Amino acid sequence: MRAIEFGEFGGPEVLRITEAPVPEPGPGEVTIDVAYTGVNFADTQARSVGYRVPDLPFRPGLEVSGRIRAVGAGVEGLAVGQQIAALTPHSGYAEVVTAPAATVFALPGGVSLRVGATLPTVLPTVQGLVHEIGRLRAGETVLVQGAAGGVGTVAGQVARLGGAGAVYGVVSRPEKVEEALKYGYDEVFVGDDFAAGVQRATGGRGVDLALDPVGGDTLRRSLDSLALFGRLVSFGNAGGGAPWQVGQPELYPRGLSVAGFSILTLAENDPQTLRAIADRSFRLVAGGEVELPITAEFPLEEAAEAHRLMDTRATTGKLLLRVAGE
Repeated sequence: MRAIEFGEFGGPEVLRITEAPVPEPGPGEVTIDVAYTGVNFADTQARSVGYRVPDLPFRPGLEVSGRIRAVGAGVEGLAVGQQIAALTPHSGYAEVVTAPAATVFALPGGVSLRVGATLPTVLPTVQGLVHEIGRLRAGETVLVQGAAGGVGTVAGQVARLGGAGAVYGVVSRPEKVEEALKYGYDEVFVGDDFAAGVQRATGGRGVDLALDPVGGDTLRRSLDSLALFGRLVSFGNAGGGAPWQVGQPELYPRGLSVAGFSILTLAENDPQTLRAIADRSFRLVAGGEVELPITAEFPLEEAAEAHRLMDTRATTGKLLLRVAGE
């Protein structure tokens, strides 16, 4: 079978297409004939700096859609030929992948395989950020960094569905503002000056909930944008800054809270909780309440081009690799 891997860290050019043996499922696993693979920031970080890479060569890819090829011992509720979406530990850039049955999800009715490849990371992440950890209440205000990206476009919609009084977004470039505004945002700010925009938009009050995948100085500004008793949820370090620290001087005066979330760590440590979150969030797509914009699609052999595009930080929505298609 065809697969994409890299044997050294570096730019997109280190990705290479190879021929690999077709895997067989072990106990508690299934193998999947892949239709589409999602392209994530974590994939580019794995390739460039070794994020979550145990050894080389390494095959990236965290989410796929397709049909179950074979079922391992002890697997229940999944059958050969079934259309599914799956969260994989890695190795999704291939024609056939192995996944733990616990993180394989039957596609809801009416959801295509193409859309299905966008579900495993984005939807549960947003559900976790907004509701499980962020605990959004009706009427509260929300601030989302990366508002035009895959998570950002869904977060705006889910916050609005959850009864948010106002939803504000932050994007890195002016040309992303119009795209973000399509997905539930009342106003979108550009660049590092967003804290001033938040204060103006909220009459100096700040927001109740801020979602931050950037880290570093951006996380600090997100913290400064919170209202009394506000909550900040960190879910990444896309800016590459040093690990952040926060303590009594920042939190005590206004009763602020800071939390963290990783969908990949949840999948490793508590897949049953992930299943419950995924089930709730997938229904939003199946019911037409949430749209996941797919803005670029590449054949598997052009994975390097997909990474080049993502590395520009100019992308919006979700990027896919087409392996076999529908």
